[in-house]
This record gives sequence, C-alpha cells and structure tokens, in this order.
Amino acid sequence: MKGSRQTFLNLFCILWLLLLLKAASSSPLPRGKDPRPPSLPFGLYKGHTCVGCVLVVSVIEQLAQWHNSTVKAAMERLCDYIPEKLQGFCYVLAELYGPHIAELIDREMNADVVCHSLRLCKQDPGQPLCHLYSPPKVGLNTAIRKAKRIMKTSKDLKIFMGFSSVCAFPLLADLCEKIQHVLRNKLPFEDFDGDKFSTFPTLRGYHWRGRDCDDKNTTVYPGRRPDNWDAKSDSNCNGIWGVDPKDGIPYEEKFCKGADSKGVVLLGDSAGAHFHIPPEWMTVTQMSAKSFANLPTAFSDELDWPQFSEITGFLNSTIGGWTDSLYLRLRKRNRCNHRDLQNISQNGGSSGNLLSLIKSLARNQLLDNPAIVIYATIGNDVCNGERDTLAHMTTPKEMLSNVVQALRYLDSHLPNGSHVILTGLVDGRFLWDNLHDRYHPLGELNKDVTYSQLYSFLDCLQVSPCSGWLTPNETLRNLTSERALQLSNVLKEIARSEKFVNFDIFYMDFPLRKTAEEWRKMGGEPWQLIEPVDGFHPSQIAAALGTSITWQKALHEWPQVLGKENPFNDQIEAIFKDQGGH
Repeated sequence: MKGSRQTFLNLFCILWLLLLLKAASSSPLPRGKDPRPPSLPFGLYKGHTCVGCVLVVSVIEQLAQWHNSTVKAAMERLCDYIPEKLQGFCYVLAELYGPHIAELIDREMNADVVCHSLRLCKQDPGQPLCHLYSPPKVGLNTAIRKAKRIMKTSKDLKIFMGFSSVCAFPLLADLCEKIQHVLRNKLPFEDFDGDKFSTFPTLRGYHWRGRDCDDKNTTVYPGRRPDNWDAKSDSNCNGIWGVDPKDGIPYEEKFCKGADSKGVVLLGDSAGAHFHIPPEWMTVTQMSAKSFANLPTAFSDELDWPQFSEITGFLNSTIGGWTDSLYLRLRKRNRCNHRDLQNISQNGGSSGNLLSLIKSLARNQLLDNPAIVIYATIGNDVCNGERDTLAHMTTPKEMLSNVVQALRYLDSHLPNGSHVILTGLVDGRFLWDNLHDRYHPLGELNKDVTYSQLYSFLDCLQVSPCSGWLTPNETLRNLTSERALQLSNVLKEIARSEKFVNFDIFYMDFPLRKTAEEWRKMGGEPWQLIEPVDGFHPSQIAAALGTSITWQKALHEWPQVLGKENPFNDQIEAIFKDQGGH
C-alpha cells in the first residue's frame, strides 16, 4: 500500500508540475463570494494560464542571463533543479517548447510576447492587451504579431496546444478525477477507516488534521474522549495510555480527568490554510536543486502550509520565520490536547462557500471533547478579480445569513462546552501602502517588476486576488475597506446578540495593526508581514506574531476559552516524552 500511495503522490506532483510548466498552475488565487468550484481545472482558466506562462518564461530568461548560458541550457538547468522523480514532464515540455522560447528570447522578445505568441495569453475582444513588463520598443502588438509568424512554423506545437486541458491527455483523465476528489471534498485522500483522519501527511492528511494512530479503527482518532480511560490502548491518539503500575489507575484518568481538554478547529480561507509560494522558486540568484526540494509537499498540499499556520501549526517552519500557533499553545497548556487539531480551510474560502466546506468537520457531539472554533474568512467576501468588484462583494445581509447558517450547523455538531471566535475582516489597504513601489522577486534581478505592475497585470487578466485593494485607485481601496468594516460589524453583532446551546461566541478584530506594531518594535518592516510572491497573504512572521496577540486577548478577556493549565504536564512529558509526535 505504501508503494501505491507514493506512486499516486508522485503522479499528483508530476501533474501539478506539468500544469506549472504548461503555465497553468499559477497560485490558486482567492476568489470572492462566488468562487470557481474547488476542482482541478481552476488553474486552466486563461488568466491563470497566462500568469503561469509569464512566470515560467521569465525564470528561464533570467536563468540564462544569470548563468550567462543559452536559453536551452537554462531550461535544462531548471529541469535539473526539480526533484528527480518529477523531471520527466519537464524535459518533454522543454523539448517541445524550448526551441520556440529560445528563438523568441534570442530575438529580445520578453515573456509577455512569448506567452501571447504561444497563445497561452489571449486578448478578449474589446479588452486591453495584458502585460507584466514594459512593452518592447516596437510596441507590444507589433512584437506579438512578429512572434506569431515565427510560431506558425511549428506543427508539434499546434498539436500540443490543441488539448483544451491537461486532463485531456491520455492516461491523465483518471488521475485528474482523483485529484478533483481531494480538492472538492477537503478530506484525506488516504483514510482507510473513514473517520476523516489519516496517517499520511499531505493530500489533506495530518498536515491538516491531527494524525490518526489507528487508520483501521473508526473509533480511534484525535479529539475523542478516551475509551475506558485508554487503559489498554490509545483511543484518542494523544499518546497517553496504559495503567500506572504503582496504583493501577489509568494514566489518562490520572492526568486528563477534569483537565478541560479541548481541540482547536479553524474554518478559514487561504490565509488560514497558510498559502505560500517559495520565493526561491522564481529568484534565480538563489535558485538551486535545494530550492525545489519542497515542491512535492507544496503541490500535494495545494500550495498551503497548514503545518506552520497561525491556528493549527505544529512543525518548525521551513519557509522562514518561526512557528507559533493556537494549537501549540493549547497543547503546552494542557498536554492532553495533543494532536487535537483540524484546519478546515480552502484557497478562496468565504462566508458563502464555507457552508459547504464546514461539512468536512470531524466532531461527534456525544463521544468527543469540546472544541475552540476559529471562524476566519478575512478577505474573500470583499475580494474578487471582477472588473466591477464592488458589485461582487458579499453584502451585510448575505454575511449575516451565511454566518448564522454556519453557526447553526456547528451547534448541531459541536460537543457542549465548545467556544466559537469570529474574526473580523482585514483592512487590506495595508497591502498597497507597503508593497506597491517595491520590487517583486521576479523583478529583483533587473529591477523591472514592481508589485504595482504585478497587481495591474493580474487585474487586467481578471485573476487578481483582490481588485478592490490591489489597485492604484485610492477611492476603490477605501470603498473596499468600508465594506470589510461593515461585514466585520455584522460578525460583531452576531457575537453580541446570538445565543447557541453548545457553545458561547466571541468576536475579535483581525490583529494586523497590532501585528505590524509588534514587528516594528522587533526592528522589522511592515512589508515583511506579506507573502513576497503573491503580495497578498500574511507571511510566516505575521502568522506567528498574530498567534501571540490572539492568545493574549483570550487569556485576559476569555480565559474560560483556553481552559486551565494542566498540573500534570511535567509528569506526562516525563512518562510519554513527545507523546508519539505529530
């Protein structure tokens, strides 16, 4: 089984790599209240295809420049950097596209021109011609026409471009269906007993939910109350089980009875899932085989890193900064909480589509411990890539309906004694104010791409993660923040007025301002709190600092949410060490 699992993972990553190199695997950018379905073809929409192509061609061009090599050698170098088991498609595509890309770059045509000539960037009738770089001296239209004349000579390229989707390739259709299943249901791909927990890290496995300790027994999983105090086996996977030979009392009973154990659940978006594209993937001065060592993990976790995230992170960060999370602090406060975490987030999550996502929650009202649920869709209710972005934002009335529906669902599934914290929307003006005139990683080498240029390019293609905030239009930025404040006020009023049977409810503002203040005190700069590649999501540093602020607020204002400190923590650690790890 392990072999077939690894085979699937390799194929999964190869397909994503194919999408990337075919310029269709750009970041799964957040959408507004009506996102495209969370299935594989999201990356094949023409806007994302164009972005992916421009990014990849830019990297190839810059690799050739930095290493003073031919374009062909640069493509081979890029393929060599990718993990060995995933290199096959890269070489195939390099053979197919390489000569044409090389010829165009040798004629001093930039990535915009190359991708338009390959028809991976397209101009709709009546719409502007989208570009990332400054147009060539002869003009963008003229350069594209010239490049297209060159491309007409390629019979192989025409055949390859005839596929409307990567999933139309022979032998890949079935794999696409399996990947769609993972992306659509947000449940572990490998879960033999069907309890929604897994022993495999990625593909919605234990990077997202506490690791199962018996994947052949549906009654064994993280977060449940212990079966017969776990005298004979570990039914709740917290690593505490067996009987103390000194007095015959089960360790779980001795250390965890009355300890107010509880898990942590995040209902969120790409920020909560911790979306991150490693900047070294497109910074040629730093690029090496080591840069892409994390590519399989990244792709099979949808370019999210929940294992390092603000709410459910549990591993030391390998993407910069450090890991601090609500889960880790709850575990430190009470080691009986070990492994009791669920990150139920998705790229593009909003109050609307969270009503579907919430159904993947794993909590049994009768058998499980209470939970602290963080409801945090911090931007997508006002963020979309539409030209008339204001018209596509969630209204206060819709927000009220969506959130109340979600809370009613939680009330019917959470054990009594649970808690829900509603998090307000972010003020995204912070993004433009701190990034617009800085160079994007893709523009560092030649000082030719700023975040302002990137935002305009994405907006032109209608794939901007947030047209209302990532814009030079100050009026629009202010109107977007005004709507975000209105929606936050809806959440605040819900927390004040709504009552539920199985949980109490609280509200807190998204702590971006306080996070920036703390980071300045530490000698940091505000722009470092934003993901460098997408210029939109909170960075690893922001996530860790945000945890501290949230914890202090809860500790001082709602101490009952966190539960009491377990006086037996030291004894648990002495006997059970790391409790089986994560």
